[in-house]
Amino acid sequence: MNHVMYFEIQADDLEKARDFYSEVFGWKFVREENFPIEYWRIEMAGIYGGLLKRPVPIPPPPSGTNAYVCSMDVENFDQTADKILKKGGIVALEKFAVPGRCWQGYFLDLDGNTFGIFQVDEEAK
Repeated sequence: MNHVMYFEIQADDLEKARDFYSEVFGWKFVREENFPIEYWRIEMAGIYGGLLKRPVPIPPPPSGTNAYVCSMDVENFDQTADKILKKGGIVALEKFAVPGRCWQGYFLDLDGNTFGIFQVDEEAK
């Protein structure tokens, strides 16, 4: 538990991003129809991944790193979220169900870096 299991790429143009990563790495993208947002699962060997529309503008130059978001697999979403908030973290995107898979949410750390946590739950809706 508590190790990186998943990454996401946020992009302004999802079609261009899919074309880019498909050509460069041979990744396959599968549209997730039951998500509340347009979301593409990245199929490849190893770590799991996803592609989604960038929810906010990228930082202007010169700013910190604009990077992939990693999500940690946790035993209990709510307990972990509580620890994050007590240590000064901020909710970036409220907990939501990934239907039939898990509970997911995003936070900002003390330096403003985005990261996710998820709790596996095949009954999440």
